[in-house]
Amino acid sequence: MDAQFKKGVLELCVLSQLKEQDRYGYELTERISKELSVTAGTLYLILKRLKDSGYVETYLMESTGGPARKYYHLTEQGENYRKNQKQEWLAFVEKAGKLI
Repeated sequence: MDAQFKKGVLELCVLSQLKEQDRYGYELTERISKELSVTAGTLYLILKRLKDSGYVETYLMESTGGPARKYYHLTEQGENYRKNQKQEWLAFVEKAGKLI
């Protein structure tokens, strides 16, 4: 898949996965990588930007097989942002589909 296509929708994919449930970074990478080729580094940059913007919060949870994991939780502000981004993405795809 074209890198520019992925760049445009990857943040929305992360937000949508967090809408389903809180997740830790590696788990997000694994889930999204099943459909889109993406590196953990790319996702962690997105997660940092989302946290800095107030769209996600983090908390630590003990792990049975190693150190505590940092989980990401979608905030109310993040859910509103996700809804808006999803509407914009779907409108974009619809309009672009008419041109190709």
